[in-house]
Amino acid sequence: MDKKVKIYSTPTCPFCMMSKKFLKENNIDFEDIDVSTDQAKAEEMVQKSGQMAVPVLDIDGEIIVGFDKEKIRKALGL
Repeated sequence: MDKKVKIYSTPTCPFCMMSKKFLKENNIDFEDIDVSTDQAKAEEMVQKSGQMAVPVLDIDGEIIVGFDKEKIRKALGL
């Protein structure tokens, strides 16, 4: 089953890079949203997560803040 995955990130964030690398390694399609250039998306991220920290992953509505491999794995059903 394909889950809808969004990652709110910035180009300079190491944990964002690690999260995207992890998703790619597991052949997970995701929408990468650069919150450093998109103020509206940054606000959307804060609405969802309650904070400014990146990365924020939205996996079918489940919000995961930071690169928490186990939580991400679980949300994806890996």
